Amino acid sequence: MHPASPPPDRSGLDALLRNRPFLALWTGQLLAQVADKIFYVLLIILVKTGGYTPGQNPAENSMLSAVMIAYTLPAIVFGSAAGIVVDRFSKKQMLIACNVIRALLIVALPFLPKAFVVLLTITFLVSTVTQFFAPAEAAAIPLAVGREGLMSANALFASSTMGGIIVGMTIGEPLFSWVKHSFGPASQEFLLGGLYLISAGLIYAMRIKESHAGSSGKNVHPWLDLKEGLRYLKHNHLVSNAMVQLTILYSVFAALQVLAIALSGKIGLKETQFGFLLAAAGVGMVFGAAFLGHWGHRMHHKPLPLIGFLMMGFVLAMFAFTRQLWVGFGLSALFGFGASLINGPMQALIQEKTPESMRGKVFGLENNAINIALSLPLALTGPLTDAVSKAVGSDDLGLRIVLLSLGFLVSVMGMAAWKHTRKVLQDAL
Repeated sequence: MHPASPPPDRSGLDALLRNRPFLALWTGQLLAQVADKIFYVLLIILVKTGGYTPGQNPAENSMLSAVMIAYTLPAIVFGSAAGIVVDRFSKKQMLIACNVIRALLIVALPFLPKAFVVLLTITFLVSTVTQFFAPAEAAAIPLAVGREGLMSANALFASSTMGGIIVGMTIGEPLFSWVKHSFGPASQEFLLGGLYLISAGLIYAMRIKESHAGSSGKNVHPWLDLKEGLRYLKHNHLVSNAMVQLTILYSVFAALQVLAIALSGKIGLKETQFGFLLAAAGVGMVFGAAFLGHWGHRMHHKPLPLIGFLMMGFVLAMFAFTRQLWVGFGLSALFGFGASLINGPMQALIQEKTPESMRGKVFGLENNAINIALSLPLALTGPLTDAVSKAVGSDDLGLRIVLLSLGFLVSVMGMAAWKHTRKVLQDAL
C-alpha cells in the first residue's frame, strides 16, 4: 500500500533516466556510497599496514575496534542534529560541501603525523560529515523528480545503495593494492579523495529549484527545531508509521548480514564469500526498483509493504532448510525484491507528506533511528545464534531455529504495521 497520491502516467524508470537532475543526483550519490565503503576498507588497511601499529602490536584488534567505533558513533550522536542543519541550507550546496570536506580530510592524512589519535580524529570527522550528506540527499530527491517519480526514484536509490556497499567492499582492497604498487603509498588517499570530488562535480551539475533555505526565523535555536521535528512525527501518524517500517526493514537487513556468514557455508560457499549472498539481495532490489518503476502506479492501492514483509519472512524461514547454492541465491534475490516493496513506497510517502521546510529534520531523525536500530541486530544476532546453538547442541539446528523465529517475527511485525497504517488511513477519511 502506498498512501501517497497516485502518480500520473509519465512515471517509471524510463522517465527517471531521462531526468538530468535526477541522474546527476543518483550517480553522485552512488559514487559517494562506493567511496564511503572504500574508506571503511582503507581504515582497516591503514591500521594494519599504514604505520599506525608498527611491528607486531598486540593491541591491533583493540585499535581496529576503536577505529570502527569512531566510524559508527557519529551516526548515533549527530543523526538528528544533521537534519536540523540541512533544513537551514541549500540541499545541493550541502551535498557538494560534504563531498569536498571529506575529500580534503582524507587527502590530508598522508601529510599528518602517523599517530593513532590522528587517524581516529580524521575517521570521526569524515563520518560526522557523512551524517549531513544522508538527510540532504533524501530531501533532494523530491526536488529532482517531483511527486510522480518518488516511488521509482526511492526504489532505485535503495538498490543502488546496496550495490554501492557491495562494490565498495569488493573492490576496495585490490584497488588500493594496485594504486599503492603503481603510484606509491599516498596514492590511496588521493584516489579516495578524487572519488568524493567527482561525486561533488556530478551533484554540481544538478539543476533543481529550492525554496528559501533556513528556518522561519522564530525557531532559531537547534533544540527548538528538533522539538518541531519530533512534534511533526507525533502528529503525522502516516509519516511516523512509515519511518517505523523502514527502521524494521533495515534492522532485518542487519540481522541477515550476520546470519549470511553462517548461511553461506551451508549452501556451498565459503563463509568469507557471504558477500555474494548479499549481492543477490541487491539484484533482487534492482528488479524491485524496475517493477515499481513500470507497474508501481498500477499497484497504488495494493498493500505493497505488507507483501514485502511477508515475502521477507517467508525467505528467512526457507533459508532454514536451504542447502543448495542456486536456491540460496534465488531466495536472497526474492528477499531483496520484498525489501524494495517496503522501502520504495514508504520512503516516497515520507517525502511526499513532509513539507520541504521539514524534510531535513524528518530525514535526520529517520537516519538516527535507523542507525541506532542497525546496531542492535549487529550486536545481538551473532551471540544469540551461538547461545541457541549451544543450548540445542547443534550449530545447524541453532541456525535453523533463529532463522525460523526471525521469519515469523518479521511477518508479525509486517502485519502489525499494515494494521496500524490502515487504521490511520481510515481515521483520515
